Amino acid sequence: MKYNLAWRGGLLALVLLIGIMYVLPTFLAGPDGKAPGFLPNKFINQGLDLKGGIYLVMEVDLNAALANNVRRTADDLRRRIGEDKIPGVMVESPESGGIVATLTDPASKDKLLELVKDRFPSLRQAGSDGNTLTFELTSDEVAAIRDLTARQALETIRNRVDTFGVAEPDIRPQGEDRIIIQLPGFDDPEKAVELIGKTAVLEFKLVDDGPVSAEEALRDGAPPGTEVRMEKTLNRMTGEEIETPILLRKQTLMTGETLTDARTFRGDFGDPRVSIRFDSRGAREFADITERYIQRRLAIVLDGVVYSAPVIRSRIPGGEAYIEGSFTLDEANMLSVILRAGALPAPVTILEERTVGPSLGKDSIRQGLSAGVVGLILILAFLIFYYRWSGVVADIALLMNFPITLGVLAALGATLTLPGIFGLVLTFAMAVDANVLIFERIREELRQGHGPQTSVSGGFDRAFWTIFDANLTTVLAAMVLYQFGSGPIRGFAVTLIIGILTSMFTAIFASRWIFDMALRYRKPQTISI
Repeated sequence: MKYNLAWRGGLLALVLLIGIMYVLPTFLAGPDGKAPGFLPNKFINQGLDLKGGIYLVMEVDLNAALANNVRRTADDLRRRIGEDKIPGVMVESPESGGIVATLTDPASKDKLLELVKDRFPSLRQAGSDGNTLTFELTSDEVAAIRDLTARQALETIRNRVDTFGVAEPDIRPQGEDRIIIQLPGFDDPEKAVELIGKTAVLEFKLVDDGPVSAEEALRDGAPPGTEVRMEKTLNRMTGEEIETPILLRKQTLMTGETLTDARTFRGDFGDPRVSIRFDSRGAREFADITERYIQRRLAIVLDGVVYSAPVIRSRIPGGEAYIEGSFTLDEANMLSVILRAGALPAPVTILEERTVGPSLGKDSIRQGLSAGVVGLILILAFLIFYYRWSGVVADIALLMNFPITLGVLAALGATLTLPGIFGLVLTFAMAVDANVLIFERIREELRQGHGPQTSVSGGFDRAFWTIFDANLTTVLAAMVLYQFGSGPIRGFAVTLIIGILTSMFTAIFASRWIFDMALRYRKPQTISI
């Protein structure tokens, strides 16, 4: 079969050119982190072990998520009881868990049970003691909440990191309730913890105007249906942050679930504030609340702390409000980022925090490059010594492998870690192995008395399926590593798969083209192999 050498040479040159164009931006990026205008703005990113950064292990409090869900369900049940006008039923969600319904009118029991059965399929009756009924979440609902909470926490943390602009973070789950976070190039652990760990649950609650003051409630216990929170205020004369108790109704009128935007701005006195905007549903709810409770104080509560409690003077349409408090500008900016990314579905705890210095990355890169250069020189020299002119062909094909493989990694925006470098080294070794298989097949053909053209064709054709089979099994193994591995393991798998594909291209396509060019134009009587 005759090959079109010009077409094959053009394809090989095109692939090499594209690979080089995608590799160059990694080495030629300007101070602004952008590539020169004539090159694609794609880079090979360095992982935590090469670039340095922050490593965090966080635990999601799934039990708190369950407790929050029970409280919300109790609020919904209380509201439905009012809407259906079922008399003599008081609903509470005690700290011990579950929902307790106390009946002052025994005739309401059947109506309550029917309501729970029809409207609250996630609840089941756990007990009955006279006029007191106890409900709890079903086991399926508990499992679903735990799974959903863990996935929502992972996605929320990823959104926050992406919004803040950390390049190539590695965020992945570990077990049921833990999340591992790696932030390459990020060197401020306090800001990272504040950014990632803040729950950011935004709630709107009414201030209780009953006869009991906040100080009395703090001292003697809050009346039923109320709770004591701390309100943060700032003394503008001294700059001192002051916390004072404030008594709130327990019922949450509205949360930040319908929040669509949060921005930082300065108030009349230059104090940083955070403006918030709701979607259409949230705007209607906020307008209804402000219309219903005119002349009442509405507390804006973030993670259990009251930042402001203004008096509602009139209905507020449009779905816009703002949060003021004792913020610095950086704190207000951070709060805006967190609110835009969404609230965590449950509190998180920092179990492990490590800062990896960039010097580790520099040492690793320098040692890795030194080892790689020495190994490459030895391999190139051995191929020339053992296979002579054919060894030179193998060296050319091997050197072509570098820009093509690195170009594909850059085009994909891959993150290179130490395991990834090991994957590249392994693929280069496999590329040499492919050439060795081909050359040994060519030698067999020559020993059988075949001419150079027949020997080269037979050597490449007979070695192809052996090379393909070996590389296919390696690719399948790498795909399994990528599917079930995480972090550096997946990086190793990606570089291994890309390296194997490019090494097959250079070992079979590029080497064959060079051999065919030499045979057609030099017409040798034998092959130096």
